[in-house]
Amino acid sequence: MDLAGRKVLVTGGTGFLGRNVVRELWGARAEVVGVGSADHDLRSRGEIDRLLEESAPEAVVHLAAVTGGIGANRAQPGRFFYENAVMGIELLEACRTHGVDKVVVAGTVCAYPKYMSVPFREEDLWNGYPEETNAPYGLAKKMLLVQSQAYREQYGMNAVHLLVVNLYGPGDNFDLSTSHVIPAMIRRFVEAHRTGATEVVLWGDGSPTREFIHARDAATAFRLALERYDDGDPVNVGSGSDISIRDLAEKVTRLVGYSGAITWDTSKPNGQPSRRLDITRARELFGFEASTEFDVGLAETITWYRDQFGS
Repeated sequence: MDLAGRKVLVTGGTGFLGRNVVRELWGARAEVVGVGSADHDLRSRGEIDRLLEESAPEAVVHLAAVTGGIGANRAQPGRFFYENAVMGIELLEACRTHGVDKVVVAGTVCAYPKYMSVPFREEDLWNGYPEETNAPYGLAKKMLLVQSQAYREQYGMNAVHLLVVNLYGPGDNFDLSTSHVIPAMIRRFVEAHRTGATEVVLWGDGSPTREFIHARDAATAFRLALERYDDGDPVNVGSGSDISIRDLAEKVTRLVGYSGAITWDTSKPNGQPSRRLDITRARELFGFEASTEFDVGLAETITWYRDQFGS
């Protein structure tokens, strides 16, 4: 798909990843319509139909989701399952009936089984149950892969599914009740540094490993998938490298300047033991490789947060 002059609807287009995807698609000279939850309730089929009738997109990038860290997933498993499932299911069906040429759906690394050999390969996606604290979210998103593949088989619908690792970068969600690990750490250590706190308590024991991708790089992956990939097999999108939560905490403290103690609350869950994706398929099938070095992206994110909220 040559995006120049093509109309692309981005659900979740006002969110963290969505803003980056909208900018990326503008750079490819697409006509982009980015919508957020304040614009349309994607849990309602009638709202979705009106949105598609009004915008008449030739392609849709579905990013809208209810997301959060371990605490948010544990507190609202029913909401995380229902809203993510119903938004995607209704949107894909509406795209089919409205004749949208192509749909790219944002999946999640949380769909992978809890116990996996590293790196995670797409062909192993169904080899077990996801990690319990985020299983409802991961399974809801995984059902959209099933739907995409079924619609491709029965209706010839060009639906693509990308399995994305944890995002980070400027503009992330820093609300401690719903944020993921990097923005939560940045906020807590910056605030501890500002107030002179002598201790910061973090969940778990710090041993799990996580892979992160800058939202700007992830946006590039979505553009490339729109332009170059037309198959039903899911594709991992990540940076190809991981870091332990303990090492991440130490890295953030150095960049922030916090010199107090870090205490690990082992009564709280670690989450999945390890997460790192095999990114071979993205490189070979549509030429994607992340370009932002993690230390550079992390420092950029900390600077952005301090500029917005004070140091």
